[in-house]
This record gives sequence, C-alpha cells and structure tokens, in this order.
Amino acid sequence: MTAAIEINPNSSAYLANRAAANISAKQFLNALEDIERANALDPQNPKIYHRWAKILTSLGRPNEALDVLSRVEPPATATDRAPAEKMQRFISQAEQTLAEDRGGSMAVFCLDQARQGLGSGVKEPHKWTLMAAEAQLKMNNSNSLGKAQDIAINLLRENSQDPDAMMIRARAFYASGETEQALKLLKMCLGLDPDMKPAIKLLRIVQKLSRTKEEGNAAFKAKNYQRAIDLYSQALEVDPTNKDMNAKILGNRAQAYSNMKQWESAVADCTEALRLDPSYTKAYKTRAKAHAGAENWEEAIRDYKSVAENNPSEPRIAEDIRKAEFELKKSQRKDYYKILGIGKDASEQEIKKAYRKMAIQYHPDKNRDGEAGDEKFKEVGEAYETLIDPQ
Repeated sequence: MTAAIEINPNSSAYLANRAAANISAKQFLNALEDIERANALDPQNPKIYHRWAKILTSLGRPNEALDVLSRVEPPATATDRAPAEKMQRFISQAEQTLAEDRGGSMAVFCLDQARQGLGSGVKEPHKWTLMAAEAQLKMNNSNSLGKAQDIAINLLRENSQDPDAMMIRARAFYASGETEQALKLLKMCLGLDPDMKPAIKLLRIVQKLSRTKEEGNAAFKAKNYQRAIDLYSQALEVDPTNKDMNAKILGNRAQAYSNMKQWESAVADCTEALRLDPSYTKAYKTRAKAHAGAENWEEAIRDYKSVAENNPSEPRIAEDIRKAEFELKKSQRKDYYKILGIGKDASEQEIKKAYRKMAIQYHPDKNRDGEAGDEKFKEVGEAYETLIDPQ
C-alpha cells in the first residue's frame, strides 16, 4: 500500500505554489500574503523573489518590486526587471509632467501606459487616481473638469471622509466659476485636515476673489461704474490662472465700460473674455452692443450673428440683428448733420449758423485745397439745402 504524501501548509514551497494559484485566480492580495510568508520561511530563494516581484508589479507597486529583484542572486535579468521598470518609468514621467505644469494630456497618457501592467481586476493605487484627477484639472476645460469631478465622486463613494477627493472637487468647482460650492468643500477639507496647506491657500484665494467681485457688483448696481471697474480690475489680479472666473469678471467690467460709453475698452475686455471662454455668450452680446455704441455696425452684426448661430433660442437676438443691419444701411447714407458738425436735434438757426461758418471756410475764393475743397463746399451746400427744407 502506497503511503499518503503529507502536505505541509506552512512550508515555503506550499505557500509559493498557493501564491501562484492565487495569481491565476486574480487574487493578488492573497498571493502577496502567501509569498511574503514563503519568503520569511525561505529567505534568498530566487524563485520566491521573482514571484514576489511579479505580484507587486501587478498591484501597481513597481518600486517595491524592483527592490525585491535587487536582492536576487544571481542578479535578475533585464527581461525580469522590464515590467516593473516600465511601470515605474511611466509613473515617474506622469509625476514630473504634473510637477512641472506641462499640461495634463501627457500625464494621462503615462498613467494609461502604467495601468497596462496592473493585474486583471486590480484597483489602481490611490496615488495614481489622484494623479489622474490632477491631470484633468491641469487640462482645465469643461470636459476635463467634469472628469475630475467624476474621479473625486468615485473616491468619495469609497471614503466619504477623503480630504484629497474633496479638494479635487473644490478645485474643479472653482475652475468652473462655482465659488460657493468650492468654498463649502474647502471648509469641509479643513474640517477633516486643518493643516491641509493647499486647501488653506485656495480658500484664501477664493474668499478674496469672491469678496472683491461682489464689491464690484455692488458698485455696478449703485451705478458707480468707475468704482466697479477698479474693483473688477483688482479681482482679475487675484488669480490669473482661473480662466472661467476671469472671463466673467472681464464681461462685467466690459459692461461697466459700456455704461460709461468707453466703447474701445469694453470691446477689448469682451475679446479677452472670449479668448478665455469662447462659449461665453454674454461677452458676444456685450461686445456687439459696444460696437453698436461706437457705430461699428458691421462688427456688431458679426457678433450678434455669432450669438444666433451658437444659441438660436437667445431672446430677441433676431431683433438685435435687424436693428444693427438697419443702422448699417443708415450709416452708409450721407449724414448731413455730421457734415455740418451739428446734432440731429439742431434748430433751424443752428443749421444756418453751422452752414455759414463752413461755407466761409470752404469757399473757393479762400480754399487752398483745390478740387477736394471744392467738393467739400458743394457737400456743405447740399447738406444745408437738405436740412433747411422741412420736408
């Protein structure tokens, strides 16, 4: 009779084999526990070291995997080290890209490459998830800010007290111009971690920006437009990196300039606001009104039509376009009031006085401008005859 083979569940060989079985079953944490126990029983075993490094790499811990391989005798080959080194390289590149503020798309690419080395079903390390959110925040557009919010929300589902996830949400809200939500979350972050320096710094920025902007709005409502312009200018200096908020502040300042009939400044602010946020409909409308104020009707029509194209349901936009087109046609006719240098409400006496003055100035006997002067004299006469006629 053949004797039964006794299996020792506490032997290094048994534990190493069970670790391999757990790897096949995608139970990488169980595999790690087994292989660490196997190593404790049989230190310096190359086979155990290699399996251990493979498990650590699959769990997204390449630095630890390479440290394990550094103990192997004879030394691990380049092929053995390649998976962990590849993962480590891409994670390092992602970290460096974010640290040097070189944008988020390269960091997203590096993280995607690193994830390819994870074991099937393995959840990526928390640090990687935070880096992915940071990359989306760096890209700073409506789509990427939405993705950053999604990442943070998923983290908070796992741990509702995660201050890092709250910080991501606060930054995304702030970048989108939603300062009240940002303030709320920043205070929650500091409730969980009072020493969280990034949250303290951002809270101060958001509070100062919100306060200055609101003071500007109050001055605007009080029709103290110069005061509003000064306050909006101060608000723009608080955080030049916040594109969405600064676009709105520029739009407000442009409106204040318009109310003071400083059309050129209003147009400049709207143009900058649209550079920061090309979808900012209010800036198009404010710029169109400023162009209209300056009687630049072609530019006004162009901006009104941009509004109509991007937002067909915008109230009264068709009427705005019709009015601007009508004014353009009027501007292309001779403006006899302008020729005589008088207002459109000028009296008959004012018309006669202006005519006499300009007729003397451009009379052929005194004029030295040749044909150009003669033409001007005729134009003055035409203007007078037209305006003095009640019909």
